[in-house]
Amino acid sequence: MKLHILGCYAATPRTLTHPTAQVLELKNHLFLIDCGEGTQVQLRKYKVKFSRISHIFISHLHGDHFFGLPGLISTFRLLGRDKELHIYGPKGIKEAITLMLKLGNSWTNYPLIFHELTRDSSERIFEDEQVYVETLPLDHRIYTNGFLFYEKTGQRKLNVEAVEKHGIDKAYFRKIKSGEDILLDSGQLIPNSELTYDPPRPWNYAYCSDTAYTPALIPSLKGVRVLYHEATFLEKEAHLAETTKHSTAKQAARIARDAGVEALVLGHYSTRYQEISRFAEEARPIFPEVLLADDGKQFEF
Repeated sequence: MKLHILGCYAATPRTLTHPTAQVLELKNHLFLIDCGEGTQVQLRKYKVKFSRISHIFISHLHGDHFFGLPGLISTFRLLGRDKELHIYGPKGIKEAITLMLKLGNSWTNYPLIFHELTRDSSERIFEDEQVYVETLPLDHRIYTNGFLFYEKTGQRKLNVEAVEKHGIDKAYFRKIKSGEDILLDSGQLIPNSELTYDPPRPWNYAYCSDTAYTPALIPSLKGVRVLYHEATFLEKEAHLAETTKHSTAKQAARIARDAGVEALVLGHYSTRYQEISRFAEEARPIFPEVLLADDGKQFEF
């Protein structure tokens, strides 16, 4: 699993930082999560093969999370894209995007499919044979979702020595890796546990975009291996976090600790701060496994 950070700062623009956008690479998928201004430039700058992106997940309709989307859609058109592009986001995103395309007479020459979200409870919004994605309702000033990305459990690993010991033909290998027991010609039943090893533990990733400190999220985050949680403010400005429905670094760390996640990635820093290292300094006493997102940074798990 790889996480490419394209932008991870809050809304006020600066020349050297970019608003929220990231690409999650999971089981040969490239999922774009949020699409702040300049996302397509960042994709090119960091050499992400964005032609592979077929699914875009927008957490909410604040500009620093989706104003880059019209430009990216138009660029796909200019590059001759012909495969489907699926966009998952709050109700209203289809109207916002299609109005711009209409006024500019710039309709796409590829299928543009919107999946508008309205539910206040978690729902599964994408699934194939390798991964699935669920929403994670958040508490912000407007309707907002986080997203949970799950890798499905893979096939069991063949115990070659055990298979050879029992003289099992290769024709049965697929069944064995699928978890089936094997009946030998002698009538002896060999349990699958003797012929295979457990598959690698699947990866999962939780993306908590803009949200107030919300302990109610913790049950949904149990078992998550990597959590991205916004940390717009340091504790000194906790009063601003409360009024704007954002979180502090310490609050994000408490969520990670209480949910028992393996690693916490902080981001969405207010541009009032010059040193993002201060976010880690505040979070680590509560939850030591803290990573700091930054523009252009790549994490490989």
